[in-house]
Amino acid sequence: MSQPTSLETAAQLVRVLEQQGRTLAVAESLTGGLVAATIVGVPGASKVFRGGVVAYATEIKASVLGVDAGLIERVGAVDPDVADEMAYGVARLLGADYGLATTGVAGPDPQDGQPVGTVWISVVGPEGAQAATIGLELDPALGRQGIREAALDEALSAALDHIAL
Repeated sequence: MSQPTSLETAAQLVRVLEQQGRTLAVAESLTGGLVAATIVGVPGASKVFRGGVVAYATEIKASVLGVDAGLIERVGAVDPDVADEMAYGVARLLGADYGLATTGVAGPDPQDGQPVGTVWISVVGPEGAQAATIGLELDPALGRQGIREAALDEALSAALDHIAL
């Protein structure tokens, strides 16, 4: 059996959210809007998708999403705690039940001491409940776009897995 496409996974995610009467917001760094674009590619997504923030510049993570600037100073932008705070921040900012965040290094160069292919994904649930934080070490040979697309697939799958529970 073949793996579902990103759009198919997004469609399943939209269905599950609609069945639960819940909403989702996304905060993206390395995926640069791919997650939001894929979700809004699903007919009916407007019933459950609140929106997204592309916090590509590190300072936007703090100034818009509310990630602790001291945390970013200590660990850099590519860190599981930063991903968690991005997810909490976007859910709060956009009034969503669930927050989904991606941060990582797509390349071509390492960032904040993290190698190319390092990705962190966080999904947080209603009332601030932690659902999942996932770390990935993707193959740098995938290239910049391949890493971004793999992070997209993993983020949608993580959200579906944890929201469908």
